[in-house]
Amino acid sequence: MKKEVILTKNAPLPKGPYSQAIRAGNFLFLSGQAAWDPETGKLLALGDIATQTKIIIKNISAILKAGGCSINNVVKVIVFINDLNNFNNFNNVYKKYFVENPPARSTVEIGNFEEGMCIEMDVIALAQ
Repeated sequence: MKKEVILTKNAPLPKGPYSQAIRAGNFLFLSGQAAWDPETGKLLALGDIATQTKIIIKNISAILKAGGCSINNVVKVIVFINDLNNFNNFNNVYKKYFVENPPARSTVEIGNFEEGMCIEMDVIALAQ
């Protein structure tokens, strides 16, 4: 099976030895995305999980587009949030993007993000 690296300047560039996404067969595997600004590399909307969720989905959408997909191709989302008490604020934004046939999803509370970071999401999409 061929492995292809997906990279776009319209989403935050990797800060380490990983790719934004990898296409393997009919799937696109995205690395975890946080609310990083693609232009400045800075974390945006510190402490605001709703706004960070919007930024992350915008970044995810850019990577998906670079891989020939869209948000509608997402089959699995893994969400890491810093405080499950913020789940409803996250979910109210998330459900606006995944309206029909939403993907499978796991949500995990995680303790030690970078200061001001509330959420990270990674996705798997079916590339057609």
